Amino acid sequence: MDKDFFVQEIEAHSGMLYRVAYTILHNDDACRDALQEAALKAWEKRGSLRDTRYFRTWITRILINTCYDASKKRRRIVSIEDIHEPQVPPPDLTLSLALQAMPEKLRLPLMLCYSEGMSYQEAADTLRLPAATVRGRIHRAKEMLRKELDAE
Repeated sequence: MDKDFFVQEIEAHSGMLYRVAYTILHNDDACRDALQEAALKAWEKRGSLRDTRYFRTWITRILINTCYDASKKRRRIVSIEDIHEPQVPPPDLTLSLALQAMPEKLRLPLMLCYSEGMSYQEAADTLRLPAATVRGRIHRAKEMLRKELDAE
């Protein structure tokens, strides 16, 4: 994998990668740091990617691991002044709040498949879960959203 291909792929997937990081970290600055660190790790380990068709899944998995590491490091109480609003307001505040209240293990597969357009199999590969587990989590997440939104 050469430098041009790597940079082109990172730029092509930067929006999706940011949204994945934000799903885990909920902080703009932490997301940017995680993206940079994940890109650096991916560049250093680029020889481990056997097939460039799986670049998106590979870089997403590296980013998720990087976000989990960052999340572990910064587990502390955050003051209200440190909380930044997302730059783009969500189209539906009720839906956004329902998604934020959802456990991460349900929210992440839902976001990967519906927001990022990944197939169930791609999301399963990214999350290192069986495809049936991803389908089940998405089903539970949709049921949870349906109940939450019907209650309102």
